[in-house]
Amino acid sequence: MMKKIDVKILDPRVGQQFPLPTYATSGSAGLDLRACLDDAVELAPGATTLLPTGLAIHIADPSLAAVILPRSGLGHKHGVVLGNLVGLIDSDYQGQLMVSVWNRGQQSLLSSRANVSHRWSLCGRSGGI
Repeated sequence: MMKKIDVKILDPRVGQQFPLPTYATSGSAGLDLRACLDDAVELAPGATTLLPTGLAIHIADPSLAAVILPRSGLGHKHGVVLGNLVGLIDSDYQGQLMVSVWNRGQQSLLSSRANVSHRWSLCGRSGGI
């Protein structure tokens, strides 16, 4: 049975100027997320920043959680990874999805409005200890 979550568009440009999150292929494990930026953001080597997505989610089902994952090419080729290493979203969180990015590379990088920055996946929660 497919689970549903509530998605709220916080920035009216999402779906217009910024594409909605989508699966790149039928085999994609996560939805591609884009930063919802007014202007391009330069990320110096060693720097971190929070990128807004313009979206909020509410999972509601305590047996589920969401994760934000870096795109493998960004980390491998350019050194861009999650600033908090794992972006875990609890089932009761209802705020805007913000992506913490860290440039561990040697060169400054420019994040533009068109860049796909990370992926968002829904996963089951274990029963705990």
